[in-house]
Amino acid sequence: MTTQSTMSALFACWLAWLGLSPANADAIGDFYAGRTVTLIVSTSSAGGYDTLARAIARHIGKHIPGHPTVIVRNMPGAGGLTATNYLYAAAERDGSVLGLVQNNPPFEPLFGTVEARFDPRQFNWLGTPSVETAMVLVYKTVPVFSLDDLRTRETVMGASGANSTPAFFARLFNATLGTKMKVIAGYPGQNDALVAMERGELDGYPSVFYSALSSTRPTWLADGTARAVVQYGPGKLPQLNGVPFVPDLVSASADKLLLQAAFAPLSIGRPLLLPPGVPAARVAALRQALAETFADPAFLAEGDKIGLSLNDPRSGEELLRVIERAYATPAAIVDRLRKLNTP
Repeated sequence: MTTQSTMSALFACWLAWLGLSPANADAIGDFYAGRTVTLIVSTSSAGGYDTLARAIARHIGKHIPGHPTVIVRNMPGAGGLTATNYLYAAAERDGSVLGLVQNNPPFEPLFGTVEARFDPRQFNWLGTPSVETAMVLVYKTVPVFSLDDLRTRETVMGASGANSTPAFFARLFNATLGTKMKVIAGYPGQNDALVAMERGELDGYPSVFYSALSSTRPTWLADGTARAVVQYGPGKLPQLNGVPFVPDLVSASADKLLLQAAFAPLSIGRPLLLPPGVPAARVAALRQALAETFADPAFLAEGDKIGLSLNDPRSGEELLRVIERAYATPAAIVDRLRKLNTP
């Protein structure tokens, strides 16, 4: 066998492993050639998710067969549920619409949120560029410097809605840590809340991803414009050395289990998905395109420049396993989560 034929055979095997036969690969290229792909992001413009979405849109097209144009459409509202419901029930199911959603909506049905009209196990999960570590953040003018201060002083925190991720975490910490966070809804995205902090309308925000703050307000922590009071997520972040880690602050086993389940969303990072029902070959092609984008030196260089924290990519299959494990959480813990999820 010649070297050329050997390489052709290896390429065919690689395509088959992805679920793409050479004929399917050609068909996928034909489908995407000259097409515009829409990447729906579940937040308002100028925030961390929007920044990531636009960076992905600038690079992923060259990794998709047929090299389509990729545009971003913002669809904020209800803590990400507006976009997630749309992607589940109304978006085209041909591979021309992708989603970048906040990491809490996939778990809202588990928490009993009636506005979550989808089964997350039916989405085609594509991957995430990283997992997330979040912070309770306060503005520099607010006299809150420690967990004890959060326990003794009522702190006004912003959120998009009562069922949003920030509002949920505020209630969770009030219940498990004894804090006194008061949530004010009506800020569609994190950026809106950060601006409100600058104006003095809010004291802080109860769920700021380190990656998002690094991209949208890269100097805030370093120059003291804002302070991280506690951090939480799958693990401690070295960049937040000295900031208390929430799982270390509780001792009751029931509270530890509750926090473990509650932090599952952070383990799926900033997840990208396709609606249910997209042809399997196109799902495989877009998973591969996203994996190639996450390894693309140009994308990584841009991410480093704008502070996207592209440090720990996970595949769509890995995201689905996290979601399936969460939906196997013991009923007693789920019941407590659901009560906390009710405003």
